[in-house]
Amino acid sequence: MMSELNNSKMQEQINRTEESILHTYNRFPVVFERGEGVHLYDSQGKPYLDFAAGIAVNALGYHYPGYDEALKNQIDKLIHISNLYYNEPISEAGKKLVQFSGMDKAFFTNSGTEAIEGAIKAAKKYAFNRDGHAGYEIIAMNSSFHGRSVGALSVTGNAHYREPFEPLMGGVRFADFNDLDSVKAQVTDKTCAILMETVQGEGGIYPADSAFLQGVRALCDEKDILLILDEIQCGMGRTGYYFAWQKYGVSPDIMTCAKALGCGVPVGAFVLNKKAAASSLVPGDHGTTYGGNPLACAAVSTVFDIFEKEQIVSYVRELTPYLEKKLDELVDAYPCVKERRGAGFMQGLVIEGRPVGEIIRAALDKGLVVISAATDVIRLVPPLVITRTDIDEMADLLSQCLCGH
Repeated sequence: MMSELNNSKMQEQINRTEESILHTYNRFPVVFERGEGVHLYDSQGKPYLDFAAGIAVNALGYHYPGYDEALKNQIDKLIHISNLYYNEPISEAGKKLVQFSGMDKAFFTNSGTEAIEGAIKAAKKYAFNRDGHAGYEIIAMNSSFHGRSVGALSVTGNAHYREPFEPLMGGVRFADFNDLDSVKAQVTDKTCAILMETVQGEGGIYPADSAFLQGVRALCDEKDILLILDEIQCGMGRTGYYFAWQKYGVSPDIMTCAKALGCGVPVGAFVLNKKAAASSLVPGDHGTTYGGNPLACAAVSTVFDIFEKEQIVSYVRELTPYLEKKLDELVDAYPCVKERRGAGFMQGLVIEGRPVGEIIRAALDKGLVVISAATDVIRLVPPLVITRTDIDEMADLLSQCLCGH
């Protein structure tokens, strides 16, 4: 009887949401009420092992020691003041973001999409300052995803997202990810930037090949083109490095980040190297009301402190082989799992012959949260603090779903 009442209450909450919230998401029929560690709990108290982390946001899981306390402390001091004035949290957060990225200047935004918008503007302004005129183009990648605003959609290499909203921003050419000749073929004397994810996420979990990324960097150096790397999903420790590009021996001129940057508090940033920062955006070129406010920056600063103290990035690198081993066992065991690809704690299982949504729904029923990428990939982007025991549990639950139990 109690279970029926709880089910009725959850359905009532779902119905109330559908009545008032614009239906732009096909949500799963569960109402999450709280989180603890690497588990979520629905409104009936059922636990779920979280291998989605709010789409790679909750890198520290839920209620990691020190995180909540830092935010509560900042709330008691100051939440918002505007960028017309200085505040201590933005100073601390900026210092740490520049330090751990090895870049020069940061601009805090409210989201990853806004970070992309700022990066595009910075690249265009750099070329404008250099040559004294506008009219420049950007090369982006097919199968990429950079956000849903008009500018971000314009550089997103998926017609499904773009077509209903055209005409979009002009001056964008698309090349094939991991195909250097394809990129070179799109370069003209109007090219001011090449934009790509270091690891494509929404497009199906494709890491950049070393030779490709190094080749693009060399091409940019040769022609004074800015390299923009989107680290919104793959950054902040997810691949075993603070930022995924740090593994490749190259660095971008502009980097975007968000998601795990605040571990749940909405915050993003674009970060520029010395060359891009010295000759791009100046007062009046760009702005934000909420971006970089004290609460968001307190979250960023605290995340970096925890990452450094707890050696989160090294931990991901240490545990990655075990995660990959357990996922590879699923590839070997089930014919419908075609392959595994990914880097660090950003992994994808390619499914063949079965609807991915069916498997994800079955996993949710069993208490495992995973999500999809592209049309045929189960995406696993868990909190960076999972343990071997959590990985074993994930593999066991996913195995039950793959074999149809």
